[in-house]
Amino acid sequence: MRQCNTPSLTLARQSLQDAMARLGWPPSGTFDAELALGELIVNAWNHANTPAPVVQILAITQHTLRVGVSDESPVLPEMQSLDLLAESGRGLQLVAALTNRWGVDPQKRGKTIWFECELGGAQ
Repeated sequence: MRQCNTPSLTLARQSLQDAMARLGWPPSGTFDAELALGELIVNAWNHANTPAPVVQILAITQHTLRVGVSDESPVLPEMQSLDLLAESGRGLQLVAALTNRWGVDPQKRGKTIWFECELGGAQ
C-alpha cells in the first residue's frame, strides 16, 4: 500500500499512475481512475472540510486496484438523484460510472471512501 498525505491532486494522480504502471496497466487505462480519485479528493476538501485527505492505493490483485480517500468527517456520503440543472451533486454518480465498485468504510475518526478498478475498465 502506498499513502500520500497531501492535498495535491497532481501528486495523488502521479502516485496512482505509478502504481498502475508498476502493475502493468497501460497509460490509457488510468484516466477513469484518475478522474474518480480527483473527485473524491475534491469532495473531501469541499464536503468534509479536510485540508489534507489521506490517499491509499492498494493492489488487490494484478488486475484490481483499490483506491481510498480518508477524510475527517463522520458524515457518510449519499448518492444524489440526478438534477440536470444542479451545479453540484454528481460526484458519486461519476465515481460509480467510472469504476467497478465503490463504497464507504466508517472509521473511528471520519471515513474512507474507496473505489476499485479492474484492468479492462468499468463494467
